[in-house]
This record gives sequence, C-alpha cells and structure tokens, in this order.
Amino acid sequence: MVRPYAMTRGRTGSGDAKLDLITILVATGRESNDFIRLSREQRRLLELCGRPTTVADLASEVDLPLRVVQVLLGDLLQQDRIEEVPQALLTERPDPRILMRVLDDLRRL
Repeated sequence: MVRPYAMTRGRTGSGDAKLDLITILVATGRESNDFIRLSREQRRLLELCGRPTTVADLASEVDLPLRVVQVLLGDLLQQDRIEEVPQALLTERPDPRILMRVLDDLRRL
C-alpha cells in the first residue's frame, strides 16, 4: 500500500492548474518531450481521459483522494498530455420543445 503523499512526492497543490470537481479533461494524444516516467496512477488517469471526463469521475474511478488526483492531473497538464475542455463547447442549449415536454410530463405527475 502506497501512502497518498508518496504518490504526490509530498506535494499538496496541482501547480498553476485550478482543477475543481466539474473541470472536464481530455487526453491530447501528445507524448511528452521530457523523459518523465508516469506512475501507474498517472497512466490510468491518462487512459481514462481518452474521452472527456470530470475530475470527480476520475477520482472516483481510480479510488484515490481528490487532492491526490488533482496533483497527478496537474502534472499531466504541465506535460501537455491532457487539456481542459473549454466550457464554451459544453454550453449547447437543449431544444425548448423537449424542455416543454418534460415540464408538461412533470406537471402530470
């Protein structure tokens, strides 16, 4: 069993990255120019970021404390292996007709 502070080498912050629970991350597919070896946990996080995923989902999936996951993700961000999905891409508005149908169905209940 490895202690959380050993996984992060004693660090408690994720560098310049501000990663909250709902930050959505995705793998860039780029290899790092540095010859930095990834830990088993970082490789797993990178694999999970193959599709857009929130920080909360990643922490749940790898079963590690949120702060540890944020530090590990901060390292991957600095290495350009993952990137944050811009919120502008995620703010598509739903069709008003669908919303009206949902509202009508809720009123019927």
